[in-house]
Amino acid sequence: MLLPAKTEVARQLRRYRTWERSMLASPADLRVRATFEDAGYTLCVLMGKRCAREAADAAERYLRTNLVTYLQEQNERPRAARTARRGPPVADRLSPSGRKTPSGAA
Repeated sequence: MLLPAKTEVARQLRRYRTWERSMLASPADLRVRATFEDAGYTLCVLMGKRCAREAADAAERYLRTNLVTYLQEQNERPRAARTARRGPPVADRLSPSGRKTPSGAA
């Protein structure tokens, strides 16, 4: 797994937090909001996350741990279980002649 330099993560996290405070102070300012969203997007790309809050949390964990611990934490996170695709039930299969067969065999 390729990870960014900690100095770059720290710099982008500081940028994100600075614009977050600015956006909270003046939420109606469209320029501030756009820059905040840009900072969040950059952090997402850097940390490989879909949500800016997740990216900020991941950046903070990455900065306070060493590389091995961070990778172990990432691998221990629960992932969505994949379901196998199955065909139609055996009883509903048709033979080449168009008749239903009880075993699904043609």
